[in-house]
Amino acid sequence: MSARSATSTGSKRPLIARLWHGAVTAAKGDAYAAYLRRTGVTECRATPGNRGVEVLRRTVGGDTHFLFISFWDSKDAIRTFAGDDVERAHYYPEDRDYLLELEPTVTHYEVSEQ
Repeated sequence: MSARSATSTGSKRPLIARLWHGAVTAAKGDAYAAYLRRTGVTECRATPGNRGVEVLRRTVGGDTHFLFISFWDSKDAIRTFAGDDVERAHYYPEDRDYLLELEPTVTHYEVSEQ
């Protein structure tokens, strides 16, 4: 996936990666993956300023962990998706039915290499 695009001057725009982690029981892993695709992935990709989404999945013991990484042009673009407090995690109504915990925050990184 290439999450970088050039500006009209040919220079590269800064890129922000937004990382969220969530865990479900392994028995709910497939159902949550489908739900996540319908909700967060679809909404992220449709938000202006989003440059891509990657979802990583890993099962350890009886739990399945998801790392949701979205790429953004700016914090303003993230606000369009997540609201004014960009550090707060963005949840959907049924997340409570799946997730072991509603982790309150996300982490942002500047992308320095692609």
